[in-house]
This record gives sequence, C-alpha cells and structure tokens, in this order.
Amino acid sequence: MAKKKEPKKTAPAQNAYIAGSGEVVEEKITDTLEKNYMPYAMSVIVSRALPEIDGFKPSHRKLLYTMYKMGLLTGNKTKSANIVGQTMKLNPHGDAAIYETMVRMARGNEALLHPYVDSKGNFGKAYSRDMAYAASRYTEAKLAPICAELFHDIDKDTVDFVPNYDNETVEPTLLPASFPSILCNSNMGIAVSMASNVCSFNLEEICEAAIGLIKNPDYNLFSVLKGPDFPGGGFMIYDEPELEKIYRTGRGSIKVRSKYNYDPQAHCIEITEIPPTTTIEQIKDKIVDLAKSGKVREISYIRDESDLNGLKIAIDVKKGTDPDALMKRLFKLTPLQDAFSCNFNILVGGYPKVMGVYEILTEWTAFRKECVKRRVHYDLTKKKEKLHLLLGLKKILLDVDKAIKIVRETEDDNEVVPNLMIGFGIDEIQAEYVAEIKLRHLNKEYIINRLAETDQLQKDIAEMEEILGNDRKILDIIVSELKEVIKKYGQPRKTQFCYVDDEEDDSPEDDTPDYPVHLFISKEGYFKKITPQSLRMSGEQKLKDGDVMESAFEATNRTELLFFTDKCQVYKSRASEFSDTKASALGDYVPVKLEFEPDENVVAMHPTTDYSGFMFLVFENGKCAKVPMNVFETKTNRKKLTKAFSDKSRLVRIFFIPDNADIMLTSTKGRAVIFNTALVLPKTTRDTIGVQCMTLKAGALVENAYIIPEEKLSEMTKYVMKSIPATGCLAKDITDPDQLTL
Repeated sequence: MAKKKEPKKTAPAQNAYIAGSGEVVEEKITDTLEKNYMPYAMSVIVSRALPEIDGFKPSHRKLLYTMYKMGLLTGNKTKSANIVGQTMKLNPHGDAAIYETMVRMARGNEALLHPYVDSKGNFGKAYSRDMAYAASRYTEAKLAPICAELFHDIDKDTVDFVPNYDNETVEPTLLPASFPSILCNSNMGIAVSMASNVCSFNLEEICEAAIGLIKNPDYNLFSVLKGPDFPGGGFMIYDEPELEKIYRTGRGSIKVRSKYNYDPQAHCIEITEIPPTTTIEQIKDKIVDLAKSGKVREISYIRDESDLNGLKIAIDVKKGTDPDALMKRLFKLTPLQDAFSCNFNILVGGYPKVMGVYEILTEWTAFRKECVKRRVHYDLTKKKEKLHLLLGLKKILLDVDKAIKIVRETEDDNEVVPNLMIGFGIDEIQAEYVAEIKLRHLNKEYIINRLAETDQLQKDIAEMEEILGNDRKILDIIVSELKEVIKKYGQPRKTQFCYVDDEEDDSPEDDTPDYPVHLFISKEGYFKKITPQSLRMSGEQKLKDGDVMESAFEATNRTELLFFTDKCQVYKSRASEFSDTKASALGDYVPVKLEFEPDENVVAMHPTTDYSGFMFLVFENGKCAKVPMNVFETKTNRKKLTKAFSDKSRLVRIFFIPDNADIMLTSTKGRAVIFNTALVLPKTTRDTIGVQCMTLKAGALVENAYIIPEEKLSEMTKYVMKSIPATGCLAKDITDPDQLTL
C-alpha cells in the first residue's frame, strides 16, 4: 500500500479582513508581516531615523525649511510656539516632538558644534540631564547665519521638491548645503534593525578635506583632518589606527577625556569640559558611589557649579591628595573618560549605507556637483529667456518709428502683438515684451543700455554653457564656495588631543586599604567582618534566635567573596564592600546587601584572592563534582553568575579543597563511605552533574558530607574505599559525625 503523503508544513495563519467584502479569511503570518511590518520598517529607515547626505533627518529639514519660508534667516526672532505651529504644515507630529527637535539644534542647548537655530531663552543643556528647557511659549528663535549656506540658491531648482502630507504645499527632499554639513554636526538615530551615530568634525578641517579630495582622489585626510571636534570640548585620546579605520569604514570608537584644572588654595578640582556621551549628573552619581563604597577616599565633597558662564563640576579633595593621580583613577572608574562609538550609517539615494569619511565626502561632492549643475542650468535658462526678449527689442529699436506706427494704426488691442510679429519678424513672447515697454523708455540711453546688456548676456550664456560641459569648472565652483564658507564660519577646534602612553595600564588601580580581618557567615546568611583587635576585645558572637555560625575564615580586606545560593547561583563581592563590625552586632544580611532574588538564601561562602584550588560539591543523588576555582573568575566585574552548579539534584554540601582531601558521605539508610577526592576528575563546566561516588539503595539519599582529618582516618578504615562508586558500610557505630569536621 502506498505511503500517504504528509501535508507540507506552512507558516502559522491568522484571520485577515478583506476590505469591502465583509469576509474574514485565514492569512499566513509571513504575508501579514510583509504587508504591514515591512513598510513600517522601511518608513522608519528612509523617512525618520537616518540622516541623508545633506546632514539632516526629515524632521530637521522640515523645521529649518519652515523657518526659512517664515523669513527667519534675516528677520527678527519669533516665539518658538509660532515656529512649531507653522512646522506642523510639513511635519504631522505633536508640538512637543517638533519643539524638542528645535531645542537640540539651538545655540543655547550646546548639542551641536555649529548650531542652526539662534535662540533666546532657556533651551536646556545637552550636558545636563536635569537642566530642562522652557516651554515653547517662553522662548524665541530664528535661523543662525550659517543656514544661509544650507539654503544656498534653493529657489533655483537645485533640489527636488515634493508635496507635503496633505498636498497643500511643497517641501524640499534635500537641502543644497554648500558645505559637508553631514560631518560638521553630530547626528544620532535608531531605526529598525540598524542605527546611525555620526560625530562632528571641525568645519574648517572638513572643508579643507573636501577640497583636498576634489583636487586629488588619493588625498590623505590626516594632513588636515586631525580627528573629531565635539561641541563640549574635552581631550580626544589620539589613536591614529582607530581614526584611519573610522575614515575608511565609518565604524570605530573614540575615547574622550574631560578637561580639568586644580586650585591648590581651595584644594578643589574644577572640571570644565566633559565627553559628549555623558552628563553632569551621571558623573556626580558615579563619583558619589565610589566615595560611599570606599574605593575613592580622597574626595570630601562634589557639587555642580554650572551657571551662565558654562559647565563646572567642583570636587573638593583632602589635603595631601595628588590631583593628577586622582583624576587618572577617576578617568578609569567614571564617565569623566568615555568612548564615542562611530557608526556612519547615512542614506544615499534612499538607501542606507555605512561609509567612512572618504566615501562620505565623495558622495557629498557628487551631490553638490548635481546641485551646482542644476543652479547653472536654471540661471542659463533665465538668461536665454532674457536674451531672447532683448533680441526682439533690438529689432524694434532699429526702427522705433515703424513700431509706433504699427501700434497707432492697430484698431483692436488684441491685434497689436500679431501686427508687431508680422512687421518685425519676431515671435509672440518678444512681441508681448515690446508691447509692454513704456513710452518714456524709448530714449537713446535706454536703447544703448539694452544693447550693452545683450552683449553681456551672450558672454554669460557662453560661459555657463562651457561650465555645464566641463566638470572641472563645476568642481572649481564647489571649491571656491567651500573656501568662502571657511572664511565666514571657520572657528578654532574645541576638542584638543591627548597622547597617552601605549604601555599605560588599562586596568583601574586598586586603592582599597589592605589589612587582616576575620570573616564569619551564619547559617541564616548574616555576614560579619571583624578586625583581629576588635575580635580580641569582643565577647560572645551575637546571632538571631535559632541561628548558628556556619563558617569562619582568616582573610584580608581585599579578599574576594563567593556566595553560593540555593538557586544554583554565585554572587561575587569583596570584603572591602562590607563595613567593619563587632561580634556584638548581627552583621550584614547578605541576601539584602547583594540583592538576591526573592526566597534565595546562602548555602556557602568562600573567600579567595587568587582563585586557586577546587570547590567540591556533594549532591543528594550520590554524585560529586570537583570544579576548579578559576571557572568562577571573570575578567569583567560581574556581580552574579547563573548556573554556578548543577540543579539536577539538591546540593547537600560544598567544600573548598586546596588540592585533595578525604571526604565521607552518609546516607539516609545509615551507610557511610570515605574516598579521596583524587578519584574524582575535575570538570571545567560549572554546572556539571558530577560523577557517581556513592551507590544508593532504593529510596536512599545522601544525607550529609564531611572532610575527614588525616588523624581521624586511621579510626575509620572500614569506610575507606579505593574506588568509586561504592555502597559503603553500615555506620551505626559513628555516634557524632559533626566531630569529624574541621
């Protein structure tokens, strides 16, 4: 009998409504995603989140163009609320979103190296999280002078215009910026499945770089473009290989360090410039946390002294503190030194593309070249039209009396133009122009001026036609415009360079004070760190009712602590993170101190300084695991390790063994077995299930486990097994197993 063919598996289906039919049919979810989600994703990518080659996202462009049409390039400032309202004709978003866009472009916010909006009032600060901007009804704005370069000849068909969302007006698809604005101001956006993060460069340097590439495609940008220039200043740690990577690929990371000075009289460090990726509040919070945890002890007070004069964070330090050494540590421990991740993802021709600085400048040159061509073509068309009219006038001026006679003898007004066309052999457009000339203009001076203008127009037209036919001349125009921009708007660098020694240790210097301590952990999870002197002077250990002391260790204040929990996790901490206490105190409750999960408790604690030795785990099912300590070591400062040990069976005991030891297991059926841990091979996987060490009878479980001291081993030879797994012997004669523990 033939085997029945199984139906082909398809994507899950969902109900879909067919418009106009009143029917609901099943539709594949993949089809729904393709019809509904993909258009949304593409819209976010090409019409919202990513900047285009002119340097703007649609929201920026719509706002600036609205201000341009309002006459705010040369006029007086107007209320921001008025600008926001007018922008809604192009941007169908709420007033809050539009105003926030304007705030970021404003001079007062200090987010851009070259602000596009000249502002008046409180526009907040980009370097402060809490310094909020005022409402739009209180602030005023107009376009900054540099915007003249963004709208350079925009009315001469330099860029395409499209209808706005309700077809009431038109807006430009791009702005014909006469300088590479895409690289002169930072821009960040998150789209669907992709993002963009463009840093700013010095205007003069980037224009010189564009000129260099126009003249020589193999031009080395490092000769003029030293690196990014951030609006907040600071020091960029110079890394030429990383910069080369950014210039070539558009991806890379730039480290920026804060600028500071020290006042020895007041013992105060003043920070005046910070990286662009952080805020005053983030820096303060981190420094306060370091001071509270004892990692930085030289700081006595920190405050924000930012005012109308600019940013300032004041850090009061204790007498005798080396400010440079302190700042060196703070650079490593706080956002006072931070990294800017570059991702130059830009829309070109409607498609996102990650490009380096070389390629971006090449694409911008091609874009600008097209703008100049269109402008020249527009001017050429206008001049040809004017020349055409003047050539018609020239024919009339050769015999003005004849023209006057034709006009006087024409009875019907509608026949004036046709009669002039017949009388002088000119076309309708020329005849219309001649017919509209005032009688007072038919003098000798007017005639001479018009004839001279004709000669000039012919020269201009010949020159423009030559430009359109020669790309080199168009590039010369672009170069001359870039030089003019440098002359008008160039400014000194704000971000300076810092050259750090390559051999400088990247790991933060550990300044934690080191001294001997005694560590205690109770069964309920209370931890105490007591100095030897305090312990000698103390009496009995204070514990909660029913609680007992589980373990005690001699260690130092820099010792790292591993807390194993009943949810198969390890929480890592340091002895220095706990306060010194006395035996008469309850101590710190570890689940609260280390923010355990609900109902999670400590089962064991182990201190270590070098992660040597092994952790030996005994499970209820008779299996044991020997795991090297170094598997719990992490290069990063992770505070929690999940899957720290196996959850296949309940953990009975966990021991630290420096090398090997003799372990005794006892079962609920009254049996015991002793074996050396050398019989158990170490496993480098933390959550290994281990190997069977005790063979259990039906219904039996491992009840407890102990480390047997060498002096006790001779008394228990009948339980010692040379191989595992083993069933063991009846252990009725072992009266007090707790006496066997160390």
